This record gives sequence, structure tokens and C-alpha cells, in this order.
Amino acid sequence: MSIVTVQLGQCGNQIGHEVFNTICGDVHGTHGLCSKKENKSYHDACKERFFSEEESEVPVARAVLVDMEPKVISQTLSTAARSGSWKYDDGSHFCQKQGSGNNWANGYSVHGPRHKEVIMNLVQKEAEKCDRLGGFFTIMSMAGGTGSGLGAFVTQCLRDAFPTSFILNHVIWPYGTGEVIVQNYNSVLTLSHLYQSSDALLVHENDVIHKICAQRMNIKQISFRDVNQVIAHQLGSVFQPAYAAEGGSQYSRNPLGDLMETLVPHPEFKMLGLRNIPQMPENSLAYSTFSWPGLIKHLRQMLIANAKMEEGIDWQVRPPCLGSSVSSSHSTNKPLHFNTSIANLVILRGKDVHSVDLGSFQDPSLYTCWLNPQDSFNAWKTPRAFNKYEKSTSLVSNSQFLLKPLDNVVGKAWNMFASKAYIHQYTKFGIEEEDFLDGFTTLEQIISSYTNL
Repeated sequence: MSIVTVQLGQCGNQIGHEVFNTICGDVHGTHGLCSKKENKSYHDACKERFFSEEESEVPVARAVLVDMEPKVISQTLSTAARSGSWKYDDGSHFCQKQGSGNNWANGYSVHGPRHKEVIMNLVQKEAEKCDRLGGFFTIMSMAGGTGSGLGAFVTQCLRDAFPTSFILNHVIWPYGTGEVIVQNYNSVLTLSHLYQSSDALLVHENDVIHKICAQRMNIKQISFRDVNQVIAHQLGSVFQPAYAAEGGSQYSRNPLGDLMETLVPHPEFKMLGLRNIPQMPENSLAYSTFSWPGLIKHLRQMLIANAKMEEGIDWQVRPPCLGSSVSSSHSTNKPLHFNTSIANLVILRGKDVHSVDLGSFQDPSLYTCWLNPQDSFNAWKTPRAFNKYEKSTSLVSNSQFLLKPLDNVVGKAWNMFASKAYIHQYTKFGIEEEDFLDGFTTLEQIISSYTNL
């Protein structure tokens, strides 16, 4: 099944470009460990998901590009075309001459309804090119105007137009120190709206990725492109083909559906986080060796201690003791900082994947008590290495990982709202105080649900 990617705003378009670049580079990389047959089936499965082919035989990304300013889109289109290995369809983008000025309401209430027909026609055209449509992957920031405001509006339109298709929103969480004065308002409005129309939200935090660039990739002057490439690598590690069944001989045909079935057992819990190890500069790979037991041990501890990268993990955090007389969700013996999960998916890529012991991820004490542990953990595997890493593993997790950042955003936005700061910027575009209050209510309910796991 094919995935149509919808790139929204500057952030969405720049990350989307890097994602397609990463996927293309991975498919065309040399993987001597795999048979020709294995490489061909991997290549075919990837192409069906992400690319269509025109007469030119250059793969064309299954994507729609939307921004209210033309500059980033024209750069994105020309950079992709110059690569020679893939390109965007010339007719699958939409831009205007005027941005949303970091105002969520402008993107959602003005640009969205005004340009709905054109944008949805582009999406419809892209969807009709798919033999079998698996769903939509939208990429957007949370803090600005076009990506977040227009992005929330477009997601709603996708849900209305394609009620049975899966929608996964990839959301970039803003830097905690602040990029825009009203970013917390924009974030509250974005998340609360996406929660209504999306099947799941896959979140990357800018602060975390920045840290990975500095500490793991050893980059001295970190650019947006560096950050976007790390994000793209992590996304590729999840979306590239893998076998969903043990000893499977056919790559999963429905990646978005499988992801939702595996990780989103309840509509109240839609927040997904992603960790990928190892991550290091390309020139260090030749001098590094990794063992599966070591990678799995680190990944599990990253999960339970809520560490976002393999450096600086708190090894003191342990799972709670099961079997106490108090229900585990409110148990007094639950360790501080322990990150309770609803569901986890581990993806293994590379040499000897079928011999890896994943029993430590099936430990019932890692999960909430109201789900059967057998339903809470899944593993996908492929012997084909990913992006020059002989062995690599990713963890997609529906857990309490975002509680603290979410609580911070809601708290800061509420403090501004209580003093009526900048509200007039939103009301002039039709967003009323009740809309803010609805957003706060939705997010406070999410915080409460995850807290009580």
C-alpha cells in the first residue's frame, strides 16, 4: 500500500525532502549481506510506499507540498530534481505570496478555508495515482502559522475526505527556550485539533534532536539541515520495509495500518515517540562494532528511564514491582521517573536479526495494567542493513514520554491566556476564547490519562 506524504509549511517541506532523500539513499545503497532477491523485494516494497514512476524512470515522490510562501517550495523542488535519483511531481505543490506570520488562527481560519479546494484537489490527484492507498503522513511544525494552523485544518479535511484511511501526523515540538512568543498558544491549538482528526501523532522534540547532533554526531555548528537529517534518518528507520511476522517472507503491505494496530489500542492515547540507535557520524562507523545484546539493553533502559538518546541514560531507574496490593497505575512502589508504556514496537535491521532476544521488552511491569502484555509489544525485523549501519534498532513507543513537555506547554500557554496576552491576534481571525478553553480542556484530559497509566 502507498503512503501519500503531505508536507506543510517551511519545516514540513524541509523535513519531507530529507525523508525522501534518506529513503532513496538507503534503497540505492550497497547491501552485500543480502541476496539479490531480498534487495529486490525491499526495493519494490519501498517504491510502492513512497514513489511512483514516470516515463523518465526517475522515481517521483508521492507527496503534496503546501506553503503560504514560495521560497522553500521552489528550493525543495529544485534540490530534489538536481539529485537525479528522485524528484517531486511538478504539479503537486501549492504556495502563495503571503505567509501566516506565525499566527495559528491565520493559517487555520483564513488560508485553510480559502485554499481548501485547490489543496484537496492536489491530494485527491496524488491519492488516485496509488493502486492501493494506505493513508497519509503529514509533516508539520507545531509552533508557527502555516505548518501548524493550516496543517491542523488540512488534517481535518483529510479526515472528512478519506474517512477510512489512516492519518499519521508527524509533529515537530518547538525548542523549549522559544522560537516565537506565541508558540505555546499555537502548540495548544495544534495538538488539541490534531487529536480530534488524526489516528496518531509521532512527535520529535527539537531540543532532543539538537542534543543528538551535538553529542552523538559531533556537529559543531548545527544547522536546520543537520537537525532535519537526523529526524529523516529516524523516520526512515521506521518506514522502510520490514517483516511484521517472525520468519516472514513478505514485507508488510500496510505500514501505517500496522503501526496503528500495534501502537494505538485506544483513541485516548495517540502520542508516539521514536528512538533510534546507534546514531553517529558516518566517518566513525568503520571503527565501531555493535552487539545486539548491547543495543537491546541500551534501548530498553532508554525506554524505562525516558532517555532520548544513548548517552547519559539513568541506569538507576527500574521497573516497578508487580503484584502489590495497590493497582499498578497508582502504586506507591512505582519508581520516580519510570516511563510506563501502553505499547512498544522494536524494529531491528541488519545482520543476525532473527537471533535477537527481545524477552526484556515483554516484561509486564513495563506496561499499563489494563492491557494484556502479549498485545503491548511487537517486533519487526529485516536482515537488510539500514543506511550504512550494519546493525541498528528503532523503538516506537506509546508511553508517558511526553508528559513533562506537554505539561510545560499547557502551563505556559495558560499563564499567558490568564493575563489575556496576545489573544486579540487570534480573535481578529475568528478564533474565540472558547476555542482556547476547549484546547486546554482536551490537553488536560490527555495529560490526566497518561499520568494515570
